[in-house]
Amino acid sequence: MIKQNGRLDFSSFDEVDAWIFDLDNTLYPAHSDLFPQIIQKINTYVQRLTGKPSEEARELQREYYKTYGTTLRGLMTEHDISPDEFLEYVHDIDHSCLEPDERLGQAIQSLPGRRFILTNGTKKHAEAVASKLGITHHFEDIFGIVEADLVPKPAHETYNKFITQNRIDPASAVMFEDLARNLEVPHLLGMRTVLVVPEGTREVFREDWELEGAADPHVEFVTDNLGEFLAHILSLKSSGG
Repeated sequence: MIKQNGRLDFSSFDEVDAWIFDLDNTLYPAHSDLFPQIIQKINTYVQRLTGKPSEEARELQREYYKTYGTTLRGLMTEHDISPDEFLEYVHDIDHSCLEPDERLGQAIQSLPGRRFILTNGTKKHAEAVASKLGITHHFEDIFGIVEADLVPKPAHETYNKFITQNRIDPASAVMFEDLARNLEVPHLLGMRTVLVVPEGTREVFREDWELEGAADPHVEFVTDNLGEFLAHILSLKSSGG
């Protein structure tokens, strides 16, 4: 499924030379067993920190995630925790559930210009995921939560730091994300915006509010298959359409 919102069409990708991808539930299938592992580790951490039973810890986790952008930011603000310890613990997971997506890898490699990963996870986590997917060498830079000074998307300052560090012209860039709220600032900056909402999204840790916004003006394109979407762009470029 590929959907266009508003007045833009695929010709808007003609001048794109910076391709920016979120990581979790964007570059790998949402129905894989990876992200639920992270959520379970976060829940366990919150339980141990607060002494709350599992469901109460889960509710607190939801509240911090919604309010602060990440559970980590909430825990830092409300409980003054050590971010290094948290990040090391929650990203110590089994990556064996991931498999290379040959079509997606070929499409990313064929994109004209530079390619980046911009994630609220750690660079170490992103490197592990990208390595398992076989796509590490396709990206010029991985910009994680530490590089963002622990300020997560959708904060405006995080996008500003990322584009400044990598000398990106937002008017010639596109952002791929699985959360509509994380596309609002890229749209304001002048980027093309693509929401990736693959099958199985509701089976992982996703709240109704996270899945809202697909029809909002700052979401210009929607797809349920990133590889197919990129292949479509490339086919139009090769045909001159």
